[in-house]
Amino acid sequence: MTPEKFVAEILGTFTLLLLGDGVVAGVLLAKSKANQTTGVGLYNGWIVITFGWGLAVFAGVAVAGTVSGAHINPAVTLAVFLTSLANNGNFGVDQLIGYWVAQFIGAMVAAAVVFYHYYPHWQETEDPVLKRAVFCTVPQIYHPWWNLFSEIVGTFALIFIGFSLSGGAPQIGGALGWGLLVLVIGISLGGTTGYAINPARDLGPRIMHAILPIPGKGDSDWGYSWIPVVGPLIGAAIGWAVYNYLGTQFMLKVVS
Repeated sequence: MTPEKFVAEILGTFTLLLLGDGVVAGVLLAKSKANQTTGVGLYNGWIVITFGWGLAVFAGVAVAGTVSGAHINPAVTLAVFLTSLANNGNFGVDQLIGYWVAQFIGAMVAAAVVFYHYYPHWQETEDPVLKRAVFCTVPQIYHPWWNLFSEIVGTFALIFIGFSLSGGAPQIGGALGWGLLVLVIGISLGGTTGYAINPARDLGPRIMHAILPIPGKGDSDWGYSWIPVVGPLIGAAIGWAVYNYLGTQFMLKVVS
């Protein structure tokens, strides 16, 4: 992995998390102008969060796309690695690990910046669950296997539809296409677990939640933390397999 791609993945993932965690903080933290219950303007809870994350993906892909392909998500990188493996490509284990490391660095730095950006609001917010939700996902109903299933389905949709959109190469689909895809996944499938669909997006900021001096933050819910990591990786593998061995073969038969 070249230094340019490494830095691009850091910056792209940093952009994604800065704006994604930022919109959650704006909606959930007390005395924010965007707060869902006390802020100015219209009610702006889940709709604003899902639109914010969709636009955050758009921005992250725009930042890194021309340099690294803008994976900005270990699940996407895994799918690219599997594609290379199946086609004797040159995206090896070293690049897989390099992309993952860069993504986690970008996510963790962004989480720290969001914390300091909203610094006065943490003290004003009483609920520790809301504080944790700024950094990582919180399921509405704790049920490990169904929560895992939700993350698998959401990431399956991301990879299968995203690769269909982009012909198997994330950067080709364009920033807007991937942003709209994440938006519709959030609106349609995100109500169960908060649709992490990205291990770096969840685990990186969760680590920072544990480290940062957040007033009254409570625990980091490590018992749940494996689900937003394992689920997206399984979903990515399934989405990649369906795209490559079912979807493309079906389309070839239709065309022929």
